[in-house]
Amino acid sequence: MTRDILAKHETGYEITRHDLPLSCPMPGMSQWNSHPRVYLPIAETGEEKCPYCGAVYVLVREAERTA
Repeated sequence: MTRDILAKHETGYEITRHDLPLSCPMPGMSQWNSHPRVYLPIAETGEEKCPYCGAVYVLVREAERTA
């Protein structure tokens, strides 16, 4: 079952190691074909911004994840 993830171009996404490797758009996003899929090296940096849509991703530990 895939979850429907809405694209958030002006706000960010909190992701965990479970979501790696990170690609934008992420699988399950409602606009999965809004731009070419790009893989972001968030495991190295802890935070990445998509060069196509500007979505910001932050890598958090599972215990820190909010709603």
